[in-house]
Amino acid sequence: MESKGFHQYKEQSINTMTQGELLLLLYDELVKHLTRADLALDKENYELLEASVEHSLDIIHYLEDTLDMQYEISANLSRLYEYFCYELSRVKLGRNKTELTRVKGMVSELRDSFRTAQKDNDSGK
Repeated sequence: MESKGFHQYKEQSINTMTQGELLLLLYDELVKHLTRADLALDKENYELLEASVEHSLDIIHYLEDTLDMQYEISANLSRLYEYFCYELSRVKLGRNKTELTRVKGMVSELRDSFRTAQKDNDSGK
């Protein structure tokens, strides 16, 4: 019973978020899965590594699918998302820690940029 109430609360919270808040939530989840992949690689838990990379790829594909291509930045983000997918495929196949660290860093920087933009937007209201 408690679980059902929590899921309803969680769903309602998501439904009332702004687009900026949802974007940050997606990026937070992406960073979480990349961190999980990094830890799994360190522990040589390749099953968890592959699952975490797959979740990351799903999030990136969703982010790419929701881009509004009428804006110039969307084309740039699309190319960046393609790069992330390419590198994460290499991580998954070759268990390449260097590439995983690079992608995780870039995603974290991008998330932080969106977070700053969201704060600036919120304070300008």
